Amino acid sequence: MPLAADSPSKQTATPERSLNQRMDALARANAIRTQRAQLKRDLKAGRVSIHQLLTDPPDYLETAKVFEMLLAVPKYGRVKANKVLVACRISPSKTIGGLSERQRAELVVLLKR
Repeated sequence: MPLAADSPSKQTATPERSLNQRMDALARANAIRTQRAQLKRDLKAGRVSIHQLLTDPPDYLETAKVFEMLLAVPKYGRVKANKVLVACRISPSKTIGGLSERQRAELVVLLKR
C-alpha cells in the first residue's frame, strides 16, 4: 500500500502576497466594514430605504449577506427576516450581489408591504 506522502498533492498553494498587497487588502476591507456599519445605522434610523439598496446596491454592498441587511431594518428580527427569505426562496447565506433578478424583485415587493 503506497503512503499518502508518495501521492501527488491535489492542493495548490495560494500565491504569496507582499506586505504592501496585504496592507492594501486590509485597508480596503476595513473601509468596506466601516461603510456597511454606517449603512446599517442609517437603515435602523430610517434614513435609507432597503428597497433602494436592493434595486441599486453600492459596490461595497455586493458581498454583504441579505439576511444581515434585513436585520438592520426596523421591526425585522431573525424570525421575520427568515420568513421573508423563505417566502422569496432565498438562502440566508445569499449575498446581495448574488441575488437573481427574480429574487431581487420578489424581495422588494414583499418588503414594500
